[in-house]
Amino acid sequence: MINFETMQILNKTRSEPDLTAKIKGNKIEGNAYFWGTKYGVVCLFDVYGLPTNKFLGLHIHEGGSCSPPDTFADAGSHYNPNKAEHPNHAGDLPPLYSNQGHALSAVLIDKFTVHEIVGRTVVIHSQRDDFSSQPAGDSGVRIACGVIK
Repeated sequence: MINFETMQILNKTRSEPDLTAKIKGNKIEGNAYFWGTKYGVVCLFDVYGLPTNKFLGLHIHEGGSCSPPDTFADAGSHYNPNKAEHPNHAGDLPPLYSNQGHALSAVLIDKFTVHEIVGRTVVIHSQRDDFSSQPAGDSGVRIACGVIK
């Protein structure tokens, strides 16, 4: 049975998201949606054209640009306002799983608010995050990026 708090969170996702990001990469397209709730931020990711059947690193980055499109270097580092070690950056998210090139993932996270991530970027990496390597989890190159608006 779903509890009252979960119902409140699910009902929030029926409204327009507070923020969105169009995710793009080489043959990769998708969207990220963010809803602020009193329990944290609900993040929903729907992405196509990914490498098939593997886990991929997913992070909020501090930069506000997805340029240049071949490296997304302007996305900067992981969003980490408290200078925590990885995997405790505010921008560290659970990995995406690419099922035949498609990933659909939802998470409720209380490490940031929607106000803190507006103008930042969401980045998908080519490898899974190992949740231990410093400074960013050895999750490979950046393969897709979207500016959060």
